[in-house]
Amino acid sequence: MLNVFTLDKGRLSGRLLQEEIDSADELAEVQPVWVDLEAPTAEEIGWIAGRFGLRIPDNIVDDDLEESARFYEEDNGELHIRSDFLIDDDVTPRNVRVAFILYNNVLFSIHAEDLPVFRLLRLRARRIPALIEDAKDVLLKLYDADAEYSADALESIYLSLEKVSARVLKEEVDDRAAGEALGAIAKEEDLNGRIRRNVMDTRRAVSFMMRSRMLNAEQFEEARQILRDIDSLDSHTAFLFDKINFLMDATVGFININQNKIIKIFSVASVALLPPTLIASVYGMNFQHMPELNWSYGYYFAIALMIASVAAPLLYFRSKGWMR
Repeated sequence: MLNVFTLDKGRLSGRLLQEEIDSADELAEVQPVWVDLEAPTAEEIGWIAGRFGLRIPDNIVDDDLEESARFYEEDNGELHIRSDFLIDDDVTPRNVRVAFILYNNVLFSIHAEDLPVFRLLRLRARRIPALIEDAKDVLLKLYDADAEYSADALESIYLSLEKVSARVLKEEVDDRAAGEALGAIAKEEDLNGRIRRNVMDTRRAVSFMMRSRMLNAEQFEEARQILRDIDSLDSHTAFLFDKINFLMDATVGFININQNKIIKIFSVASVALLPPTLIASVYGMNFQHMPELNWSYGYYFAIALMIASVAAPLLYFRSKGWMR
């Protein structure tokens, strides 16, 4: 899909206008500030080459691209930035690689799927006049929206961990509840790690833009504010990692306590059954001169003795509180 965004030059100057391009002729008639290519076809890439003279490599969004090649400037003035953007959904939270090319005051973005941050910027840019002045503003606003989206994802982790805490830190936690809590904690830990990776990548990209001297004074200050926001997110992710580790340890501790209770019951049962086993062994001996051998109540006496030998240690364990 090829989406082209132009700036409104009328009364609402600075508002982005979106157009879906279906042919090379339609592309030739517009003067875009941002060209967004979502899973572009070879034909659409050809349109870009013909209209703007820009060649887009086939592997531009590959995840295995060398880190040193993620931020660079070509001799012809092309500025290349590759960044990861977060998608936080209920199924598979993930980071999606986006390639940006800034060339002749036009921003080109190439990615494999639609991103929440891009939708957020499109919505804001349509509603807020004077939000965008040029292609560099589009890129900065995307990173600003990315930091805000990461902050919202962190808040969702806070809420999820509070629910897990309410389940785990109660008086009784069975193994089933503990297993569900471990699954929820692992999911939030994975999301928190992806957020941290995302904000770290955003920091690198914004820092590169500041070092490249491509920003004017107002944009440079906006970039500094984005970095300050990212620094605050770093402290939150660190706190959440500590909270996740605490809940993980607490949950595993409750599982160990439940397992110890089971082992304690077996241990008490084993100790309680030792005396009757000894009594049965004694009366199972084939000695001719055994006092109770010819006694008519000998069998009942042995049974009663075994029952008493079981009851005595159980009552003792109960009085000591070892069976709770």
